[in-house]
Amino acid sequence: MTDNSACRSVYQGDAVLERLLQVARSPFDCAGVIALLRGINSAALPKGDCSWIGLVAADVSPALEAQLVALKHMLAEAPIHDAVDRSVRLAAVRAIMAELGVDGFIVPRADEYQNEYVPACNERLAWLTGFTGSAGLAIVMADRAVVFTDGRYTLQAKAQVDAASYVLRHSLEAPPESWLAETLLVGQRLGYDPWLLTPDQVTRYHKVAETAGAQLVAVSSNPVDSAWLDRPAAPIGPVMVFGAGRAGQEAAEKRRQISETLKRQACQAAVLSAPDSIAWLLNIRGSDVPHTPLPLSFAILHENARVDLFIDCRKLLPGVVDHLGAEVTIHDPGMLGKSLDRFAGLRVLVDPATVAAWIVQRLAQAGATLDLASDPVRLPKACKNAVELDGIRAAHRRDGAAMVRFLAWLAETLPTKTLREIEASDRLEAFRAEGEGFRGLSFDTISGAGPNGAIIHYRASAETERALEEGSLYLLDSGAQYLDGTTDITRTIALGTPSDEMKDRYTRVLKGHIALASAVFPVGTGGAALDVLARSALWQAGLTYDHGTGHGVGHYLGVHEGPQRIHYQSKDGQALLPGMVVSNEPGYYKPGAFGIRIENLVAVVPANPSGAERSMLAFETLTLCPIDTTPIARSLMTVAEIAWLNDYHERVWASVSPLLGDDTHARSWLAQATVAL
Repeated sequence: MTDNSACRSVYQGDAVLERLLQVARSPFDCAGVIALLRGINSAALPKGDCSWIGLVAADVSPALEAQLVALKHMLAEAPIHDAVDRSVRLAAVRAIMAELGVDGFIVPRADEYQNEYVPACNERLAWLTGFTGSAGLAIVMADRAVVFTDGRYTLQAKAQVDAASYVLRHSLEAPPESWLAETLLVGQRLGYDPWLLTPDQVTRYHKVAETAGAQLVAVSSNPVDSAWLDRPAAPIGPVMVFGAGRAGQEAAEKRRQISETLKRQACQAAVLSAPDSIAWLLNIRGSDVPHTPLPLSFAILHENARVDLFIDCRKLLPGVVDHLGAEVTIHDPGMLGKSLDRFAGLRVLVDPATVAAWIVQRLAQAGATLDLASDPVRLPKACKNAVELDGIRAAHRRDGAAMVRFLAWLAETLPTKTLREIEASDRLEAFRAEGEGFRGLSFDTISGAGPNGAIIHYRASAETERALEEGSLYLLDSGAQYLDGTTDITRTIALGTPSDEMKDRYTRVLKGHIALASAVFPVGTGGAALDVLARSALWQAGLTYDHGTGHGVGHYLGVHEGPQRIHYQSKDGQALLPGMVVSNEPGYYKPGAFGIRIENLVAVVPANPSGAERSMLAFETLTLCPIDTTPIARSLMTVAEIAWLNDYHERVWASVSPLLGDDTHARSWLAQATVAL
């Protein structure tokens, strides 16, 4: 069906289409309306959000809105069909590789923005291999192929990737560079898409190829894209104003602040390729990708605080252009290359860890001098101001109330009904959706019963979900996006009577959680120095967990945000600074049996211990939800640890109970759950 016939099939016999084209915000023709709606369908709008109407037309009557909704639904593309023989896709990619003259090709999970979450049109790794985790990479050679994942996804990769087509490797224990060193032959050409790798990554792969006598080659077209014939449309998610009332600072002030950083570094401009940096800098939010309110875009910040913003203007809701102001010039994304060409002889800051290699290569070809440094927005964005922190605290109170309602419902329902993982997580989302400012989940809920809880980044499906059974542990890792904050919480719930082994492991995880939450540390301390606090009780028993202890969290932005993190293997050396929000989430996982994780978000705040001789910092726990006391082995707990838990539960009661209103069942459950030990 052609675009015009598709459009007119909905509007046959009336004048609604003509009315639409009269009130459209831009001079759309019928094909333009179709393209716009397909892009909107590819976006990640919160349920019930009809702001997209504003992208199509102003002055929309109820009749016209109904017709638009009907057309949008008709144009919705079916989800990517995964019930396919992926060896066919692999063969198609290899055939195109041969046409391009390359012997191998690197397929990263990332897209040109290096986001954790990518739109469906950029899920190249999932389309090719079946692996749907948020971190991974494949390398395809003419006669072999391999998929790399880290410890979070080992079990998931085994379940999703065809072992007949791909070898699985642990990306930390046996990184891609080592596999290439063993595999590449003299004279071979290893291809890569310069939009999908960073300069740092290109440098590493170039060294490996050079050592092997091979060549790393940037391809002119991505063979995965060429083979992907039914690739979804690029998203057109509405971009909205996120004003200073929520952001705590005017965008113009932020631009001036960051431009002063450029001047100090003698740079005339900075290329910003991280959409979360652009969203924070310009006080806007979008809806192009799942779970994170990002407007996919690029920007150039100049030393005079002016900005060139490269974004599909069809995404901008009414009022956004006025909000951006005269010092922000909007360009079509296709103009980025020509804009970079104008920096000949000028010094430009780019972040080699996050920017696409294509951008660096284009700047170098233009004759620009490159200042390879960290994204100048990243650190100011991570240090939340007072308004942002107040919003985050409010969001956590409402999120805590939703969690309490869910846990009370769970306790009431389990004795009389068999619950499965998806039904449970759906019910939690429904409780959250009732909260003020709810904009969707901040990541896919990890709802893992029994053995599924041992899969660190498990995602329940109809094929994998289990019932919540007596005598097991239920791990629930979830979070939400609210207009005033982003949440992330994990609770492990004992269903019935836990075993002695479960109690021992649970208590050691809890001890680590409390040790980190109670930490007081000197200004300048990095997260790597604190990680041992969370692991010590586990290490004493010869146990550990294969993931970081803490990741940064944004303010109605990414649930995973840098540069702050807590991991003993961290090498970035970033100090924890006041205003940073980070997770506290030690865990333990016994494959095939159970998983345990206890996670709260905490904010870095000043501390003033008695007699301190230097400036100190501590953590303020933001998450407000009871921690299950049933699996605690009290003999392992110290007096100070029990006191911390009792104080925390007292605070949870005081903060959350007023939000439960007349829900007497939830209040009663909360009162019992927060009884002092």
